[in-house]
Amino acid sequence: MESSDRYLCVYDGEVDALSDLLGEVRARGALFRRTIMNPPWALRITGGVPLTLATMLRGEAWIVPDEGRPVPIRAGDVAVVRGHAPYTVAGDPDTPPRFTVGAADYCGRGGGAEEAARDIRTCGVPSDDSPLLLSGAYEGRGQISERLLQALPGVLVIPDAECPCPLLDTVAEEVAKDRPGQQMVLDRLLDLMLVSVLRGWFDRPEANAPAWYRAMADPVVGRALRLLHDDPAVPWTVASLAARVGVSRAAFARRFTAQVGEPPMAYLAGWRIALAADLLLETDDTVGSIARKVGYANAFALSVAFKRLRGTTPTGHRSGAT
Repeated sequence: MESSDRYLCVYDGEVDALSDLLGEVRARGALFRRTIMNPPWALRITGGVPLTLATMLRGEAWIVPDEGRPVPIRAGDVAVVRGHAPYTVAGDPDTPPRFTVGAADYCGRGGGAEEAARDIRTCGVPSDDSPLLLSGAYEGRGQISERLLQALPGVLVIPDAECPCPLLDTVAEEVAKDRPGQQMVLDRLLDLMLVSVLRGWFDRPEANAPAWYRAMADPVVGRALRLLHDDPAVPWTVASLAARVGVSRAAFARRFTAQVGEPPMAYLAGWRIALAADLLLETDDTVGSIARKVGYANAFALSVAFKRLRGTTPTGHRSGAT
């Protein structure tokens, strides 16, 4: 299967919008850690990874982003933290960080009993009642698509009562052991956890799902979006899309813009560039090859569009992520 083929997520002959959004999730060498804390505690996360999942196996905590309000997380809840900016996980949002965890660390730096490692993925001194934090992070480029990251808030939390995650016990058990093939198992478990949590998130009214995701329910606009998502390389025009969905050109343009928030051709350009951005990070294909896969005649045409929408060239985007 070629790289471009995996963007075609089909269910009963039609695109499943959520599958399309999550279809590119693929952890490789995911970083997992269990951290046992002694109150008062606060852990500064500076790893700079694109996406982290965190849950309290025992006790409660707060996720404190540098920008935005603290978000509570209780035992069994799952938090998703997006972006490379540092943030703090603490037993109390007013507690200053006691130590720091960087990109290559399993345990923190800065003092305290929490630094003592019990095993390869567990930090802290064994205790039956101390808060226990479990986290898993996507580290490598191309493991999480930019389109998915752009669809998420900086921090989201799915309460255990609303979307129980039966995988948590399995993940916790696996992280506590050292077994052959464990990294592959943990990678797949992280993927499944993320998909499970985001299904619950996008079902919530406050999720503010992407406009194109919500518009999939519209019989006219949804069909047009499926056409664009299925085959972005087709030389689509407003007229050709309108003909395929069975309405006039003017009516289609108005309806699409109202539902999605931008005109059809502007959406198509953004979609193509988003796909190209992912392919630049996930493959070693040439810029020219990627250009043709996403609907541009050559590398120059893609570079012009990429520069206009992203402020950098395809080559700059690729080299900047290494």
